[in-house]
Amino acid sequence: MTRPPRQGDCNFMNKANKAFVVGVLLFGVFLAVSCWFPGTVKAPVKNLEEPLAAPPPPPMYQSPHLNPLDQPRAYLKDSCRYLKNKWNSTNAEPGTVVMVVLIKNINRGTAEIPGSVSLGEFRKLMEQLHMQGFEAINTKQLQAFMERNVKIPPRSVYLIQAGNQNHEYYENVFGDYYEDWGWTVVNGWVSNPRVSAAMLEENVALEYNGFVDHQAYGVFPETVLTDDSSKVVIARELQGSVNGMAEHFAKRPVAILWPHGSFGVRPVEVARQLRFKLGFTSNLRGPLLYNWVPLADEFDPQRPTLIPEGGINDPLMTLPVYSPQEALEALDVVRIIGNEASAYAQENKAAEIQYYKRVCEASHGEIP
Repeated sequence: MTRPPRQGDCNFMNKANKAFVVGVLLFGVFLAVSCWFPGTVKAPVKNLEEPLAAPPPPPMYQSPHLNPLDQPRAYLKDSCRYLKNKWNSTNAEPGTVVMVVLIKNINRGTAEIPGSVSLGEFRKLMEQLHMQGFEAINTKQLQAFMERNVKIPPRSVYLIQAGNQNHEYYENVFGDYYEDWGWTVVNGWVSNPRVSAAMLEENVALEYNGFVDHQAYGVFPETVLTDDSSKVVIARELQGSVNGMAEHFAKRPVAILWPHGSFGVRPVEVARQLRFKLGFTSNLRGPLLYNWVPLADEFDPQRPTLIPEGGINDPLMTLPVYSPQEALEALDVVRIIGNEASAYAQENKAAEIQYYKRVCEASHGEIP
């Protein structure tokens, strides 16, 4: 049986109804006031002052003076780091260019020796380099420039003498340039266990005096390194160079002159594991700029001796070189490439600085 409502129940229901009615009336008043004064209640809106996504930095300089198959490759993955090093006022100027000249043998006589350059041609090259404002650098300088854009002469030359030579050879061929201009030479030293004690002693003295900067060129002069080389051979040549130079020159080589210009993915990987920082082929591609190394992906039937190195995907370990004859012919082109790269950098400086400020500055700091 349903209980009839009591007096107290009616009072409670009346109060509840009144509260509901009052709540509805107050909500209506709130809506009316909001409509009358639109600034009182604001719906969230998108911040119109949020920065737009920064456009990507301009593409790298492309030179029309390279062979069409030889294209410049960047090797720094961090664009912020690259731009900070590029525009740091204490670093190398944009457009700083390096020629790597590989000297296999200098013929001081009249006999024809394969792969050699006559002493007269070599001297002509050195005089032209000096007249056109080039200065010689060593391995430490080249590594610092390529990795961090550390300041070097705007026109630099890195002179490599392949193979072991005695004191007389260095004195007769390079001595005047060292005495007159302070130009040192880099030697691709073969850590051959059969090297004579006299030659070893002379080269240790040359290293100590700062005249010759010895770097690695394997252990046995007849060996070449490719992807078909066994692990034993690759380790023997690369680890053997490290061990031999530590023993005789008290230094750890940071550069490898690939024996006879031959290389591969596996030799490069092992060289990296052994903390080599630079590797030099025998390929003629062009000069070097900061974060800019010309390489090729395809075999060129017009230049059958050049090994495609793009697939290695490690530009610093597959750097191109000039022979002395090629360097003499390329001097004007190298200067033009440096000048064009400098002009291109200045044209795009504002865009690159803007990109850096918007994208990089918070994480990488201001450009010095």
